[in-house]
Amino acid sequence: MKDIHTLLAALHRPRLLMRAARIGAQTYRRDGHLPRLLGYGVLPRHGAALIQLVEMEAELEQHRAQTGTGYNVVRHVDVLIAIVGEAAALRAAQSGPQLVS
Repeated sequence: MKDIHTLLAALHRPRLLMRAARIGAQTYRRDGHLPRLLGYGVLPRHGAALIQLVEMEAELEQHRAQTGTGYNVVRHVDVLIAIVGEAAALRAAQSGPQLVS
């Protein structure tokens, strides 16, 4: 199985979708965003959330590429925003606390 960093590195989407996701990720709030996508309750850790989000996004991408009918671009961007935000949070958590001199 691929690790989460490999999955994220392999994620290539249309430029406009990713640009919208990066802009939206600037105001990403985990507590408000994730429950809407993953369901309410205890939020998973960053890695587990990312795996679920990548699976959701793969389905949306497949639907976008194959049929186009009934495709929800707003939901797709919403999931991409969460992926970008969670990936940034995971990187920050893995790098540990930063010392200020």
